[in-house]
Amino acid sequence: MTEQTPQLTITHHVAGQGGRYVAVVEGAAEEGYLEWEPGKAQDGKEVRIAAHTIVPRAIGGRGVAAALVEQLVADARRNDFLIRPDCSYVAKKFAENPDWAALKA
Repeated sequence: MTEQTPQLTITHHVAGQGGRYVAVVEGAAEEGYLEWEPGKAQDGKEVRIAAHTIVPRAIGGRGVAAALVEQLVADARRNDFLIRPDCSYVAKKFAENPDWAALKA
């Protein structure tokens, strides 16, 4: 028997000065999200504060939170901003991925 990973779509929504990454799992009614807020610029770069990562139990255990953080990190690399990991989950992922150190504010 082969276990299939559900289709996961992540979109980024800017709201005011901050934003939210939203994860939708195919066939699920609930969504996960990672919220960020603007921080004080550092070394001439924009800083985004990763404030909260929320994944409802109904879609938990499927890698949703990790995918949200990975999308934030990919955007930081692409758009040249830094991340301040105030969210404990994001801080944990930064600790597990030392190659992200240059992106940490």
